[in-house]
Amino acid sequence: MGQQDAGMASILKSHESAILGEWVKQQMADAGPRGQSHSETEAQSRSFLSTFTSAVQTSYDEQLDGEKWDDVRSALGTLSKNRAVAGYSPSQTATFVFSLKKPLFEALRRTFSDDAKRLNEETWLASNVIDKLGLVTVEAYQKGREQVINRQQQELLDLSTPVIKLWDGIVAVPLIGTLDSERTQVVMESLLDAIVENEATVAIIDITGVPTVDTLVAQHLLKAVAAARLMGAECIISGIRPQIAQTIVHLGVDLGDVVTKATLADALRIALSRRELAVMALVRRAA
Repeated sequence: MGQQDAGMASILKSHESAILGEWVKQQMADAGPRGQSHSETEAQSRSFLSTFTSAVQTSYDEQLDGEKWDDVRSALGTLSKNRAVAGYSPSQTATFVFSLKKPLFEALRRTFSDDAKRLNEETWLASNVIDKLGLVTVEAYQKGREQVINRQQQELLDLSTPVIKLWDGIVAVPLIGTLDSERTQVVMESLLDAIVENEATVAIIDITGVPTVDTLVAQHLLKAVAAARLMGAECIISGIRPQIAQTIVHLGVDLGDVVTKATLADALRIALSRRELAVMALVRRAA
């Protein structure tokens, strides 16, 4: 271990109480409305400072190489992702690391007050190390936010594609909003699960809430219809408004033998009729 290594490691041990106290104070002053309690901040800071000190004892340079520095990155990653989930802003999250600079620089000044050259060297190195750890924090925060956003998008997709049991053997999917490839996959999965769960023989796909229908949307609908048929359920598409009918004709989209109706009520009447015929057929076979 070189002289610089011993210097920083020794400073962190000798001035641990002062550094920790000033660091927590700085965080509480900068945290803003989402700032956590003093005791929670102190516990997090004490734990990280211990991990940071262990890393400095093994190596101390701008490369941050080694198993102990991996522990430091891991600790920052966990903290940053948790704060992202909790709704902290990027600046509030990065404050955890960057607010360590001031108390650390104060400890350096007290230690090297009579050696300006060493003070400059140690301050420059410490600043670069903290800046790199700050980048680790920001990157981990961004990943955490992306996970939150992806989860929320999936939850919205699930909420926007509910499958409703209208009658014994009849289910319906009321679609609202744009129907893209990702959402089509969710629709098909939800529809097929509902067909199996409810032993449905008729499935109604209602597009009253779909603003526009183009060739791509029509293809997505046909995919959903084909998937339902493979599961033994016939599909009825309802919500065919005059504008949508004209668009489908203009685009030359062939819906094949798919039954289409203007309203969900019309589609339900057809579905009930088919269901009644199916029941009657079963009764005749049983007799």
